[in-house]
Amino acid sequence: MARTRRGRYSRPLPGEVQQKKYCRFKKARIKFVDYKDPEFLKKFLNDQGKILPRRITGNSLKFQRRVAQAVKRARHLALLPFVTDLMK
Repeated sequence: MARTRRGRYSRPLPGEVQQKKYCRFKKARIKFVDYKDPEFLKKFLNDQGKILPRRITGNSLKFQRRVAQAVKRARHLALLPFVTDLMK
């Protein structure tokens, strides 16, 4: 018997459920994002040097803003590059 098509709003199959992302700052109880630590900030950049969005990193809105501000400050002080090829 053929499998019926799932509707747009039906439940996902058991294997399709994605694990919920978490804010690593809240989990580790970090209150300050240091712009002087480029190795830590590189975790939030892609290979071109662009800031990754919240839906990928799992950060909360509050800490995503702080990370973005820290990355921009680090770029301004030449701790991080503005644009690069194969950064990681």
